[in-house]
Amino acid sequence: MAATDVGNEALAERRSGWRTLRRVAPYLWPPGEGWAKRRVVVALAALVLAKLVGVAVPYLFKLAVDALSGIAEGPGYLLGLGAIGITVAYGVARLLNVGFQQLRDAVFSRVGQRALRRMALETFAHIHRLSLRFHITRRTGALSRVIERGVKGVDFLLRFMLFSVGPLILELLMTAALFWILFDVWYMLVVTVTIWLYVWFTFRVTEWRVKIRKEMNDQDQDANQKAIDSLLNFETVKYFGAEEREGARYDAAMAGYERAANRTNYSLAFLNFGQAFLITLGLVIVMVMAAAGVARGTLTVGDFVMVNAYMIQITLPLNFLGTVYREIRQALVDMREMFDLLEQPAEVTDAPDARPLVVRSGEVVFDDVRFGYEAARPILKGVSFRAGPGQHIALVGPSGAGKSTIGRLLFRFYDVTGGAIRIDGQDIRGVTQESLHAAIGVVPQDTVLFNDTILYNIAYGRPEASRAEIEAAARAARIHDFVAALREGYETRVGERGLKLSGGEKQRVGIARTLLKNPPILLLDEATSALDTETERDIQEALRRMGEGRTVLTIAHRLSTIADADLILVLEDGRVVERGTHEALIARGGRYAELWQLQEREDAGKAA
Repeated sequence: MAATDVGNEALAERRSGWRTLRRVAPYLWPPGEGWAKRRVVVALAALVLAKLVGVAVPYLFKLAVDALSGIAEGPGYLLGLGAIGITVAYGVARLLNVGFQQLRDAVFSRVGQRALRRMALETFAHIHRLSLRFHITRRTGALSRVIERGVKGVDFLLRFMLFSVGPLILELLMTAALFWILFDVWYMLVVTVTIWLYVWFTFRVTEWRVKIRKEMNDQDQDANQKAIDSLLNFETVKYFGAEEREGARYDAAMAGYERAANRTNYSLAFLNFGQAFLITLGLVIVMVMAAAGVARGTLTVGDFVMVNAYMIQITLPLNFLGTVYREIRQALVDMREMFDLLEQPAEVTDAPDARPLVVRSGEVVFDDVRFGYEAARPILKGVSFRAGPGQHIALVGPSGAGKSTIGRLLFRFYDVTGGAIRIDGQDIRGVTQESLHAAIGVVPQDTVLFNDTILYNIAYGRPEASRAEIEAAARAARIHDFVAALREGYETRVGERGLKLSGGEKQRVGIARTLLKNPPILLLDEATSALDTETERDIQEALRRMGEGRTVLTIAHRLSTIADADLILVLEDGRVVERGTHEALIARGGRYAELWQLQEREDAGKAA
C-alpha cells in the first residue's frame, strides 16, 4: 500500500510538472506577438550555430596537434604554416562559439523579461480578484514568498529549459555520433552508457532532494511569516514586553529551517560526489582506450588529445546538467505553488450577462437577506430594510449581530446565500463589480493608507482629479490646514499603513479620499469609534457634510453619533429586532433604549 502511495505521488508530481510546463509555453511563444516569435527563432538559430562550432573546436585542436607533431618529426615550412593556420581557425571557432551564445542571450532577453512581466502582472491581478475570505485567511509573508519564488522559477525555466537542456542534448548526440564516425562504436557506447548512468543517478537523487527542499521551503515560509507578523505588531510586542518571547518563537521556526537546510547540504554533497565518480570513470575508460590506440599506432597523439577535449567538453555541461535539473525541479515546485494560487477560484465573479450599475436615486433595499461565512453558522437570518434616496440609515447592535457583514454584502465582498440586495431595483449580483464599487464610498473604522504621500492617498479616490479638486476634498474633510502646515505639505510621506499620522488625521485623509471619489452611496463602518471625543466631534461634522445628498448607511458603535439618523435598525443575533427614529426607539423602552442608557452610564463614569 505504501509503495502504491509513493507511485501515485510520483505520478502526480510528473503530471503537475507537465501542467506547469504547459502553462509556461505560451510565454515562450506568445500568440499575436510576431516580434517575440521572430526573436525566439533567431535565438534558437544562434544556439544551434554555437553548438555546431563548439563541436568543431576539439577537432581543430586535434589537427593543430597533429600538424605540430609532424613538424617535430620533420620540420617543414608548409607544415608550420598549416599548424599556424589551424591554430588561428581554432581560436576563431572558440570566439564564434562565445559570440553566438551571447547573441542568443541578447536576442532572447526581451522575450524573457516580457514573459516575467506578464506572469507577475497576471498573478498580482488575480490575487486582487480573489475574495475577501481568501485575504482574511492568507498569510501575507508566505504569500509574498510564493509569488517571489514562482516568478524567479519562470525566469529560470524560460532560460535554462530553452538554452541549457535542449542544447546539451544536441551537443551530447553530436559528440556520440563523432566518436562513432572518427573512432568506433565502443567509444560511442562508453560515452553513451556514462551519460545514461550520470543522468539516471542525477534524476533519482534529485527527486529525493526535492522532497527535502520542499520541507526547507515550508520551514522558510513559516519563519518568514512569524518575522513579518511580529514586526507588523511591533507596538503590541512592546506593550507586553514580549521581545524575548517573539525571539524564541522565531528561533524555533528557524531551527526547523536549519535542520532541513543541513539535510539539503548533505544530500547535495552525496550527489556531487556520485556525479564526479561516474564522469571520471567514463573519462578514464575512454582515455585508456585512446592511449592504447596511440600505442598500437592506429591513433595519433592528436586523436588522444581530441578524445580528452571532447570528454572534458561534455563533462562541463553534464556537471551543469546536475545543477540545472535540480534547479528545474525546484523551479517546478515553486511555480506549482504559484500556479495553484492562480487557479484558486474567485468566490465572487461577474455574471456572464452582467451590466454596469445605473444609479438614478441611490435607493438601497435588503430583501430577506440571509448569509453565513460558514454553512453551519448563519450570521444574517432574514434582514430586510429600505434606505430611500438621500436617507441616513443607522445599524446598531452588540458585537456579532451582523452589522459589518451587511456592509461587506452591500459592497459584494461576499454573495448572499438567500434573499437579495438591490440598488435602484437592480440586484447587485447582476451588475459588474467595477460599477458597483464605483457607486459606493466606504469610510472604515481604521483607515489604512499606502506608504506614499498624502497627495497620493487622497488622490487614490479619483486618480485623474486635479490638484485643486484634491485640496477641495481635503478642506471639506478638515485636513487641508494640517497638511499645509507640514514642511513637505501634500508630499509628506505617511509611512507604512499611515503610521506617521494620528488616528484622527488618518480618518480625515480617508474621508477626503472618499469625498474625492464622490459616490452616490456611502457606507460608514464605525468610522469614529476609535477616536477621542474631540476628534470624533470634528470627524462627525465632516461626515455629516459628506453625507448631504447621498444615501448613507452607518454602522455605529456609539449611539450618540447616529441620533439624527432618519431610520435606526437594531440588530441582534442576525435579525432586525427594532426599527425607528432615535426618539421613537427611546420612547418604546426596548433594546435600543437599554443600549442608550448603558452608554450614558459609561460616559458618565468616564467623566467622573
